[in-house]
Amino acid sequence: MSLNAEELFSERALASRPSEIRELLKLVDSPEIISLAGGMPDDRFFPIDRVVEASTYALREYGTKALQYGSTEGIKKLRVLLGSRMESEGVRGVDLDNVIISTASQQGLSLVSQIFVNPGDTVIVEEPSYLGAIQACASMQAKFCTVPLDQDGMKMDVLEEKLRELQKANIRPKFVYTCPTFHNPAGVTMTAERRRQLIDLADKYNLLIVEDDPYGEIRFEGTSVPSLLALGGKERVVALRTFSKISFPGLRLGWIVAREDIMKRIVTAKQAADLCSPALTQYIAYEFISRGWMDEYLEVVRQEYPKKKNAMIAALEKYFPSGCTWTNPEGGLFVWVKTPDNVDTAAIFSEAIAAKVAYVVGVAFYPNRDDNSHMRLNFSAVDPEHITEGVHRLGDLLKTKI
Repeated sequence: MSLNAEELFSERALASRPSEIRELLKLVDSPEIISLAGGMPDDRFFPIDRVVEASTYALREYGTKALQYGSTEGIKKLRVLLGSRMESEGVRGVDLDNVIISTASQQGLSLVSQIFVNPGDTVIVEEPSYLGAIQACASMQAKFCTVPLDQDGMKMDVLEEKLRELQKANIRPKFVYTCPTFHNPAGVTMTAERRRQLIDLADKYNLLIVEDDPYGEIRFEGTSVPSLLALGGKERVVALRTFSKISFPGLRLGWIVAREDIMKRIVTAKQAADLCSPALTQYIAYEFISRGWMDEYLEVVRQEYPKKKNAMIAALEKYFPSGCTWTNPEGGLFVWVKTPDNVDTAAIFSEAIAAKVAYVVGVAFYPNRDDNSHMRLNFSAVDPEHITEGVHRLGDLLKTKI
């Protein structure tokens, strides 16, 4: 008798969906295709020689410690260093016990979902929202309450209306999840006014906020806005950060900031997940940051990425048909495009691949999968010449659909 694994899988496993971005990237792994789909930094700017030097020093200086198991919370000196960086951003009251190293921010999303969400619990998310956050919450069988975005971020008047409705129904949401700075996928940034309104609503309705901030240090235009962690403190905000966008995804490192009672649960969940994040890459990250090399690398990124973004905006203006609109981000990695309602960006994806260009279908970022007329375009990983050509190909395709 052959084993039927389907009979053994948990309800959570059976309900889970693969990442549409990960699945799409398998299709575009061809040099002929101009991929505007990924969310990767441009590896041509990676300072390889300095990474080699930091890696060599880490192995020689820390020796067996770098190759051995480490603590679940992470290497102390790296956590202290990250706390100092956040303090320079205006974050106050964060101690060593409030910081844990994670295996990138996706693990942070997974751990936070695990410790808070029971099947059927409600979480509030932006619409659209980051696919990885949707997956993490959905894997815990959460119900989603969605709040739309505009150019200034999550709409606070709608959020308050939804909170009143939930309160009347005796439903307490487990948290509000937001990616407020250079939003993925929309590229917009929540204004300082709306951030303060969100903190006020959290106080009024006794809410927890989960702030996902992978891109905050990749601002290349405009004026910086205080993080929700800086405004609301660790009492109201759990903050997720990552090295994947501000340095190198290959480190597979991020960090979580939370108050002590929440952090104890996160530590326990992480022990069950992977015991600890890699000690070697933590030491490499410490050396790279402490020598000032990450700040130097970020300066290069801030100089180069706006060239790419401007090339994308110019190409959209030139080649996309009327009826299309898009965001114009001040940082981050993405431009969010709205097509006319009669254009289904998922349905025409195969035609885009045939035209040798790729994007991420917008429906992936909607928990209820009820919007088919958006696409996410990435500018960070592609040079301006190929951005222009890729947008040109997409524009030609869209013109045949309108």
